[in-house]
Amino acid sequence: MDYDNIEERLLSRLTDIAAAKGLGMSRVLVSFSCGAASAVAAKLAVEEYENVEVIYCDTFAYEHTDNRRFFNDVQGWIGKEITVLKSEQYDDIFDVFSKTGWLVGPAGARCTTELKKKVRQKFQHVDDIHVLGFTAEESKRCNRFQANNPELLTDFILIRKGVTKAMCKRMLTDAGITLPAMYLLGYKNNNCIGCVKGQSGYWNKIRVDFPAAFDRMAKVEREMNVACNKKYVKGVRIPVFLDELDPKAGRYASEPDLSCGVWCGQQ
Repeated sequence: MDYDNIEERLLSRLTDIAAAKGLGMSRVLVSFSCGAASAVAAKLAVEEYENVEVIYCDTFAYEHTDNRRFFNDVQGWIGKEITVLKSEQYDDIFDVFSKTGWLVGPAGARCTTELKKKVRQKFQHVDDIHVLGFTAEESKRCNRFQANNPELLTDFILIRKGVTKAMCKRMLTDAGITLPAMYLLGYKNNNCIGCVKGQSGYWNKIRVDFPAAFDRMAKVEREMNVACNKKYVKGVRIPVFLDELDPKAGRYASEPDLSCGVWCGQQ
């Protein structure tokens, strides 16, 4: 993608949409996830665009309680109220697991699909500009996303401006905003406490930091007969349930980021 000309491309597309539908300027829809990158993406979008709407798909129930504080701090920082969207069908992630009988698969997590993706799809307009919090290190992820979602008009504002994950955290700290508690505990992302996409190193860290969350997910795994973790023996995939996970298994620092947003499973 030619990021140097992304602004011209966006404006050209907006003009075409307005002419075809007799509409004014399109809405700029920013997906906020209570993470550092999406917070900075929202800030930059509000500074650059008009008609910006920042949305948060509600998964507060199983996120760290500090996320409500961070949500309010970011709302004040960007100078705009963040719209909270909630599923009309499911109360929380465990309600999704129970009603769908689905925990996690190769395409992502069903909880993300139901609580974020479908909720966002219902709210979005066909001519929205989607501002996403992919950082400068994530150009490959950006390219995959565009290939899988060619119908969406997107502005990867952090990539366009060369903003890295470290820079996002520094910008928040410089603004006087304390980073979310999960970052301060050493987690790479600010997801639900006990993300089903995590692997052995991640879950062993959850076991130490949040033993009740670990035990609850272990029980759900057995009830559903589905394991979040896996290992390979002679090329054969073998499920590893949390209640049999070796406490010394895995190395969280080497595991991939657990992206959890409205775009999970389609990147």
